[in-house]
Amino acid sequence: MKLILAIIQDKDSNRLSSKFVKENIRATKLSTTGGFLKEGNTTFIIGIEDERVQKALEVIESVCQSREQYMTSPISVDAVVDSHLNVPIPVQVGGATVFVLPVESFHQF
Repeated sequence: MKLILAIIQDKDSNRLSSKFVKENIRATKLSTTGGFLKEGNTTFIIGIEDERVQKALEVIESVCQSREQYMTSPISVDAVVDSHLNVPIPVQVGGATVFVLPVESFHQF
């Protein structure tokens, strides 16, 4: 048995949740906040049998694609020095960060 932690962008969470239901993959959905862009993320916690891990990863990969988003740097106190940093820059967001962990024991009460 494995534990999958999948951190995805909120924009993909409803589609992924629906796909999990369709594929009979049970998941717990948590609202989380990302550190880089301070935007909402969703973390799925999935306990799954070893032989179904690959299928779960394929489902996540099929739904969670990275995309380009523009952001500006935070406002600086020294506007003269940092004026060139206020131009929007493209960053890659989305996709999924996935951890697959071994489960020592599993109990359902």
